[in-house]
Amino acid sequence: MKPFALFVTGTDTGVGKTRVATGLCRAYAARGLRGAAMKPIASGSAAGPAGLRNEDALALLQAMTVRATYAEVNPYAFEPAIAPHIAAAQARTTIDYAVLDRAFERLALQSDVVVVEGAGGWLAPIDDKRTFADLAMRWRTGVVLVVGLRLGCLNHALLTAEAIERRGLALRGWVGNAIDSRFPQARENVASLRARIAAPCLGLLEFAPECAPGAVAARLDIASLCVA
Repeated sequence: MKPFALFVTGTDTGVGKTRVATGLCRAYAARGLRGAAMKPIASGSAAGPAGLRNEDALALLQAMTVRATYAEVNPYAFEPAIAPHIAAAQARTTIDYAVLDRAFERLALQSDVVVVEGAGGWLAPIDDKRTFADLAMRWRTGVVLVVGLRLGCLNHALLTAEAIERRGLALRGWVGNAIDSRFPQARENVASLRARIAAPCLGLLEFAPECAPGAVAARLDIASLCVA
């Protein structure tokens, strides 16, 4: 059976993609499915004895239920917390799609579900020509959109949803993640998102930065994210 792949993107950087991606891994595990996760390219990594390590990628590695090396989960890690394509250029590194493909394929071989987390937003550049959207298209994934619930989220969410659909990929659902504890008219904004985005709302996450993946999983409704 071919594994089901989901690409987790966001309306911006810092909106909770890792929170949702790890929650999805735990939600699938609760259904008895083998789940792998991947952060293909990550900036903002710390140097250690084993090399550069990214916190988001480490969280994904811990949440997944199949065995994998760090390099399979995060093939490209860069130290500065800047846009990945700029970090790669500064490191004089060219992102090789063949390296990404091999890591994805190795994870897919032992999994029922592969959750891929992007960096930044949907059109964040990978290099001078390609974006993370191109990577999702290359692997023909479904897409889950994480909406950071704050002022301006309506425009960001609707533009992203439109861009996903224009590329011919299926927006399988969206998650509202509260990142501003004082966001005015939050309920009204969520109602507007429900009315304007055809894909289902998979869950609404309260402002709780330290919430564990298992608790996030309990708030996600993945019934519509069928494994094919």
